[in-house]
Amino acid sequence: MMQARYSPKNLGHFGLALARYMHFTSPIRRYADLVVHRAIAGVLNGDYAAQGGLDEVGEHLSLTERRADEVSRGVADWLKCEFAAQFVGETFAGTVVAVTDFGVFIELDKIFIQGLLHVSNLGDDYFEFYPAAMSLVGERSGRRIKLGDTMQVILADVDVESRKIDLLVAGSKGGKRKLRGRS
Repeated sequence: MMQARYSPKNLGHFGLALARYMHFTSPIRRYADLVVHRAIAGVLNGDYAAQGGLDEVGEHLSLTERRADEVSRGVADWLKCEFAAQFVGETFAGTVVAVTDFGVFIELDKIFIQGLLHVSNLGDDYFEFYPAAMSLVGERSGRRIKLGDTMQVILADVDVESRKIDLLVAGSKGGKRKLRGRS
């Protein structure tokens, strides 16, 4: 889904199927809300000049909100990695929450953190990605890995700096050999 953009042009709301839409909070919590409140007050007072420059303000608000979201996600990912580092080498049950051409993301049940099980760590088979089915299928084995599958995995490595958590299939050949030290 596309992220919202602030604009003085009333483009409606796609998800709510509304031709006309405006969102703001009260009490005012963000600068975008203050801009909307000022514009409403301007219209009510007959001061339409108060709406000048809304295109630029909307563009600026959209940019800064995206930047803040990126920073927030980065900090959350860093904290998750810091926490997960203590579990390197441990085995977890997990659920496949995303499937890509390069592997599957698995949420670890007991600690609710996601890691990547790279396709190269799925064994000796070649796995083909089927985006419509959100699955990986082994060419020789026919083994299918799809959204919602549960698996036993080893938390193999945590790279706090790059904010990555790597997983291995529990009990796989060479799993211990590929296991890295704690970060």
